[in-house]
Amino acid sequence: MRFGLLLPHFGENANGEKIIAGSVRAEQLGFDSLWVRDHIVFEPHGEFETPDPAFLEAFAVLTAVGAVTKSVLLGTGALIPFRHPLHTALVASSITHMVGDRLVLGIGSGNFDKEFAAVGLGGIDRLELVRANVAIWRELWAGGTVSRHDKVFEFSDVALRPTPRGGGIPVWFCGNTPRSARLAAEFCDGWLPGRISLGTLRARVATLDEAATAAGRRRPTVGAIPMAAVDTTRERALARVNVPGLLAWANNARFWATPPSGSFVHVSDLEGVLVYGTADDVVEQCQRLERAGLDHLVFDFRMSFDRWEEQMEILGAEVLPRLSLDSSKQNK
Repeated sequence: MRFGLLLPHFGENANGEKIIAGSVRAEQLGFDSLWVRDHIVFEPHGEFETPDPAFLEAFAVLTAVGAVTKSVLLGTGALIPFRHPLHTALVASSITHMVGDRLVLGIGSGNFDKEFAAVGLGGIDRLELVRANVAIWRELWAGGTVSRHDKVFEFSDVALRPTPRGGGIPVWFCGNTPRSARLAAEFCDGWLPGRISLGTLRARVATLDEAATAAGRRRPTVGAIPMAAVDTTRERALARVNVPGLLAWANNARFWATPPSGSFVHVSDLEGVLVYGTADDVVEQCQRLERAGLDHLVFDFRMSFDRWEEQMEILGAEVLPRLSLDSSKQNK
């Protein structure tokens, strides 16, 4: 399993200098990837996020981070299709020429109608926007000349030069529903839910396997971005987490496998949604997620971005080495 970090580029602790310094340190500590969210009109989740609407643009952040790192993967989780696909294809390709072949574009259909209405895309089927974006990107990145004439896009004979370094850019589908897993298996290279319970993850991996087999494809890479908090004791870690907010959010999640009680009531019901506790606790929780089929885990410390660096150091010193050792033993 590979490990990444969500960057603190949004909310009350969004800070460019912190992002740059932290990204350099994350690579030194052995993290495999660094990730951003994407919004144009940022509305924090009312259940568990602070209401601060500050937001540093996704591609700007990844380009700056790419310039100060060497090999760490740079990902979007999730890019929202409110940009014109020609622009996105150009920006993404340009990033690979500036920082190397290490970009992963996670794309999702978005949650907020206001964002799409603000850029003139209100009322348009967002899944069709995702499909159209991915198809256009891939044609352009492959060196083709692309035309599109439909109710959303109108252009003829467009080509992109230079095409991305490496010949293409991996695209992951972001979402946590059964449909999102089927779509990832159909036309994407990975599947990346945000927060997802352990039981639901197991069910979705089974769906991915079934859909990929039906499509004659390999199962896509399986990722997730759980909330995280790590400290010297479970109590200290949990004190940073808005547990009631996460429980409320989980109880509103559609198509999730529910706990034996029938609803999310206790912090133990949030396994998979939340990775927390001491380094030992985090290792054990990561191992259970890996056994459930997870390939790439991205730690989301948004509830305590004020202590982002401290928690990163604990993971780098006490968690990643042990998990890497476990993986080495399994591969022998």
